Amino acid sequence: MSEVFELGDITISLMRKRVKNVHLTVHPPDGRVTLVAPLTTRTEVARAYAISRLHWIRQQQKLFFEQQREQPRQFVTRESHHVWGRRYLLTVAEADVKPYVKLDHRRIHLFVRPGADQAKKAEVMHEWHKAILHAELPGLISKWEHKLGVKVNGYYLQRMKTKWGSCNHRAGNIRLNTELVKKPKDLLEYVVVHEMLHLLVPTHSGRFVELLDQHYPGWMEARRELNELALSA
Repeated sequence: MSEVFELGDITISLMRKRVKNVHLTVHPPDGRVTLVAPLTTRTEVARAYAISRLHWIRQQQKLFFEQQREQPRQFVTRESHHVWGRRYLLTVAEADVKPYVKLDHRRIHLFVRPGADQAKKAEVMHEWHKAILHAELPGLISKWEHKLGVKVNGYYLQRMKTKWGSCNHRAGNIRLNTELVKKPKDLLEYVVVHEMLHLLVPTHSGRFVELLDQHYPGWMEARRELNELALSA
């Protein structure tokens, strides 16, 4: 059961679920607000709770709205790009071969066919980003399957505008934002652990937080760092 109510200029999505406590979340990067409440919660009670937390909501939204954003990428030589939190300069070369990307200790080398447009260059880079993530994720997932006692049936990579990851606990799948390849590698691990824990606890309940504290004690610092890094354009 879900509904939407307004508090001035703030829209709040109210969702009633089988939880014991109310959970209010301001989501990056756009400051979207959700309030998860027990099934029997009346709308006026949920509204009163949100009003009591209005100052905090505005503080969180202000942080997201002021967060640094990357400039739109043009995919030209000497442009800055990031991999695992490290800055590299891009070199673009045209060659009559299948497009590919090569990384050395200082530069990212993007090879495209003569006349390739910006959209094609972006596509080649995105496929390269996914390949980097595919090389990391199986081992990372296997490590945490053992630690958490869960099984991930599959994972998927895609661009996401408002989430770093998501979990379909019924299907046993997790979905990750390809932008994570630009962030420090430990932040990818935090997101993986977060989503895998949803296989045990689907909601952001007190039990979920307890498990995060137990298995990934630095999760609050990781979340803060992730949300303070530059967002994609």
